[in-house]
Amino acid sequence: MFNASRQVTWPRLQSALKKDDALEQRVEEWLGKMSLEQKVGQMIQPEIKQVTPDDIREYHLGSVLNGGGSVPNNDRYAKATDWVALADQFWDASMDDSEGRLPIPIMWGTDAVHGVGNLVGATLFPHNIALGAAQNPELLRQIGEVTAREIAATGLDWDFSPTVAVARDDRWGRTYESWSEDPDLVRAYAGEMVKGLQGQGDDRLDEHHVIATAKHFIGDGGTVNGIDRGDNVDSEETLRDIHGAGYFSAIEAGVQTVMASFNSWHGEPLHGHHHLLTTVLKEQMGFDGLVVGDWNGHAFIPGAEVLNCPHAVNAGLDIFMVPHPEWKTLFHNTVEQAKDGTIPMSRIDDAVRRILRVKLRAGLFERGKPSSRALAGKQSELGAAEHREVARRAVRESLVLLKNRNNLMPLNPKQRILLAGDGVDNISKQVGGWSITWQGTGTSMEDFPGATTLKSAFESVVGEAGGELVVSPEGETDQPVDVAVVVFGEDPYAEMQGDVQNVQYKPRDTRDWELLKSLKAKGLPVVSLFVTGRPLWVNRELNASDAFMVVWQPGTEGAGVTDVVFTDAEGQVRHPVKGKLSFSWPAQPDQAPLNMGEAGYQPLFPFGYGLEYGQSDELSDNLSEEGLKLPATEEVWELFKFRPLDAWQIEVEGGKNDRDVMTGNRVEVSTVVVDSVDREVQEDARHVRWNGEGFGLVSLATRDRQVLTDYWRSKGALVVDLKVDKAPSAQVKWLVGCGPSAVSEVDVTAELRDLEGQGWQTLVIGLDRFPDVGSDFGLVLPPEEFFTRVLEPFSLATEGTLDLTFSGIRIEKNRA
Repeated sequence: MFNASRQVTWPRLQSALKKDDALEQRVEEWLGKMSLEQKVGQMIQPEIKQVTPDDIREYHLGSVLNGGGSVPNNDRYAKATDWVALADQFWDASMDDSEGRLPIPIMWGTDAVHGVGNLVGATLFPHNIALGAAQNPELLRQIGEVTAREIAATGLDWDFSPTVAVARDDRWGRTYESWSEDPDLVRAYAGEMVKGLQGQGDDRLDEHHVIATAKHFIGDGGTVNGIDRGDNVDSEETLRDIHGAGYFSAIEAGVQTVMASFNSWHGEPLHGHHHLLTTVLKEQMGFDGLVVGDWNGHAFIPGAEVLNCPHAVNAGLDIFMVPHPEWKTLFHNTVEQAKDGTIPMSRIDDAVRRILRVKLRAGLFERGKPSSRALAGKQSELGAAEHREVARRAVRESLVLLKNRNNLMPLNPKQRILLAGDGVDNISKQVGGWSITWQGTGTSMEDFPGATTLKSAFESVVGEAGGELVVSPEGETDQPVDVAVVVFGEDPYAEMQGDVQNVQYKPRDTRDWELLKSLKAKGLPVVSLFVTGRPLWVNRELNASDAFMVVWQPGTEGAGVTDVVFTDAEGQVRHPVKGKLSFSWPAQPDQAPLNMGEAGYQPLFPFGYGLEYGQSDELSDNLSEEGLKLPATEEVWELFKFRPLDAWQIEVEGGKNDRDVMTGNRVEVSTVVVDSVDREVQEDARHVRWNGEGFGLVSLATRDRQVLTDYWRSKGALVVDLKVDKAPSAQVKWLVGCGPSAVSEVDVTAELRDLEGQGWQTLVIGLDRFPDVGSDFGLVLPPEEFFTRVLEPFSLATEGTLDLTFSGIRIEKNRA
């Protein structure tokens, strides 16, 4: 916990938005008119799925938000006019002055962290890690301007951006949301992004701009082991000098809101940290805007509950972000706590004063309803050609060339080119997380009209030059080709669902490496285009490549990649490769954290590295290929934690022999439906329902056989955290399989019936309960062999009804 006796001085900052005495007088006039209930209503921020216009009237709500993937009318393809129509309803309700209500305009906040990611057709920029590699603060201001215009087209007022975290451990699942490990670069960027979003001078906070948010205050990029929502144990000097950098320039640029972080500092959650939220941010640094919480983040305070948390307000939180269906309980509890003195009225007044100040500065009192504003409802703003050009330039400037043996790149488009890898036509992989859905999964080209995939970009360039393109994700072709280009890398993820234990690229899945080696074995020059949200140990893939370019997660404008990859038809460079690493690149798979200036700094590629075309490349082809031991040798092997990990995926099979894979928030077949739901954090569990109309199965499966023998020999068990809401009406079998010809099963009907209505429980099934495997083909596998080829360690099958939710699946030694 914080030691208050030790004083550390933080800088006093001067905001570009100077104090306005006339505005402050208006704030006090409004504050003096408000009842306690009206004040507390300004401090409550529900999610749009859980609030109605009548709620806004009755509870005097000051703001709402939409989470990742949340859209008006639950219509994924809602147009700008649909967003504006709902914004109008909320605004009308907030401005209803009947029955003694005060007309205070509501604010609507959204996560537009790399463009308006919830909106089909919007321009999506490369994620922050890529923009950091561009080393161009001016570019950030332009990106902010484009993002603000596209938000304004929806009638919204407030962007929960920029993320100004200084990521210091690349295992963190939000590394790609950080511009750099270098606080100086983050400071240079943050203020420019705020200027782009909010405007400057006479244009500041006009109808073409939105309210910006610096987040997440503070230290989220420095948690122990890179664990999202974990604990930061840095000194206060380090917190100031490293993690404070982005807030300094953001506040100086006039940022109006700061979001409290999920993480703790020395064990004390930031949502309840009076010293950092009040003493440091508001008093020492002089921030006079509002502090908003993150997604139910106040509930992490010891002794607090999501619907009962006076501690957060007393610590300095001004707005509860409370995406909880029972948010009204929090409203009533906060009113009562203000009445009985648990929360001083002076603290309530300070919070509401800050909220009113932001709304008045943003001109919301004078601006009128959303549909009356200059850009509202203009679908043409979304993905406008000039906006896409800014994004395309951002892609061009962000690409980093790590290897270029014999100056293989740039490529002449007149050649015969093989385009391979699972990323060639994969828009979900290309745009990453926070793209239509929170995790960025389950999307298709229908979700990104006007976007350019790498495949279509390659086809355009090669076709125009008179070359020949052979597209084969598997790298198979009977035609002779001159060069192979392989696009591969990380699949999309967001927040804690992207946390990893080490920086080895896909430790259980070597298919990309095998593809590269197979192409090299054919004598082909191989170019790797690596899609990633963080530096990863890819020594094997580097050795198997003649050229290796990091394209990060480039967003919707894949043509920005081909702008740099190819020469013109005459063989002249069209665009130089400019990107320089804003994060150090690991030489070892367990090399995290890894930051320049720290003791023992020995990266494979240092901060600032990036080859230019024509530059000599000294990288050898015999980098160490010894990776870490697979987790199958560890005491606990996590298979599902927040999401399916590594190579695992959720598969379902229905009674009509219909099958599907869960790639988004829901998957449904004839007899089974699976939804992503919240247990402790957003979408960290899966709700499974069997309708009883025939056979139904849900499984955690992989395409690559996994070795569980060591667990079987060590008295291991399969362990699942689950909640049974409706007991099975028929027999339920837990299946472990290594293909259709080898499946072993255990009857778990009694266990599941016993767990009905018991809340969250842990079910343990010893591996020794699974018998030897027989099949219709006469195959009999003893356990020693069976457990060397497992494809589905967790499958539940029944023909009856069953309703359960699971949140964790793992294999543990010595649990049988």
